[in-house]
Amino acid sequence: MIKFLDLQKINAQYQQELKEAASKVIDSGWYLMGKELETFEHNYADFCGVKHCVGVANGLDALRLIFKAYLELGIMQKGDEVLVPANTYIASILAISDNGLIPVFVEPNIQTYNIDSNLVEQAITPKTKAILAVHLYGQISVDAKMLEICEKHHLKLIEDAAQSHGAQWNGKISGAIGDAAGHSFYPGKNLGALGDAGAVTTNNAELTATIRALGNYGSHKKYENKFQGLNSRLDELQAAFLTVKLKYIAQDIEARRKVANYYLKNIKNPEIVLPSFCVESHTEPVEVGLNLTHVWHLFVIRTKKRDLLQQYLLEKGIQTLIHYPIPPHKQKAYAEYNNLSFPITEQIHNEVLSLPLSAVMTSKEIENVVYNINNYEL
Repeated sequence: MIKFLDLQKINAQYQQELKEAASKVIDSGWYLMGKELETFEHNYADFCGVKHCVGVANGLDALRLIFKAYLELGIMQKGDEVLVPANTYIASILAISDNGLIPVFVEPNIQTYNIDSNLVEQAITPKTKAILAVHLYGQISVDAKMLEICEKHHLKLIEDAAQSHGAQWNGKISGAIGDAAGHSFYPGKNLGALGDAGAVTTNNAELTATIRALGNYGSHKKYENKFQGLNSRLDELQAAFLTVKLKYIAQDIEARRKVANYYLKNIKNPEIVLPSFCVESHTEPVEVGLNLTHVWHLFVIRTKKRDLLQQYLLEKGIQTLIHYPIPPHKQKAYAEYNNLSFPITEQIHNEVLSLPLSAVMTSKEIENVVYNINNYEL
């Protein structure tokens, strides 16, 4: 079986360093808010090219805390609207609604699957305060037009960078493009912990201090609580693991891009729609799968009879996943939006299939995936 993602094999590459990191934390006797967290926050801020990084419990909390901080600072109020792509994982929406804010869905571009910046401005109302730009599948979703719209309408640009560690646009790394960004280090992410973990990045010192307090029960000083906060902290063990894996992320991204490039060049089945992406940030020709705006967290294809293709590949020993089968506005959790229609989003969710892709795939496995897809017939 070619696994969709072989986490055991991925982490085996760093096994000795991870064990040493774990031993260091265990022996220290300090398991929360210590030197390992401080080291990772400093290193990840440097990696993203920002002044501040706050480690939190997970990627959803990272986004929740950003919005919660803007509310505490008076920049947003409950009932304000946040534009968000209709085509996203539900966590993007949960972070908005959990804070008493209103998600306003915007259709994606059918080519990139990211929010369509040509549709953004028409969705803005006097209550709109922010755009949540989701870098879906590992591709930067921000473009020059979106930045212009944010400036024109005085909107906060918040990045959902859960899937885009290391992706670049216009000389900036994912997490440094907007006003603030939420990151997930869920084990399956390109930069994955060995459990739940997340972070917020920003250049705003006041926002940083507020988020740091909010994630620690609303406390800026022990036993003094300035806000009604949460318990959302990145523990020492996960911080230590992430520090190890961050050292290797550049080479992992390069390996993922090579797998993607092979898929893009060699999958020739006319029933399959391959991913495409914007290259506006490049002045020189770039080999398609090596484009810097994409780090290929997922390699997502589309086909009319997706379930048949998935079953066919499983029979051939190839595991695939669907990201995602049900869009947020059709989930029972958001019954108030179930009557809305977003045809492009719904088409995407009915047709997409994610192929195996990781830095540890062998050439034989990659070729096997391509061979079987090219020999698939409806």
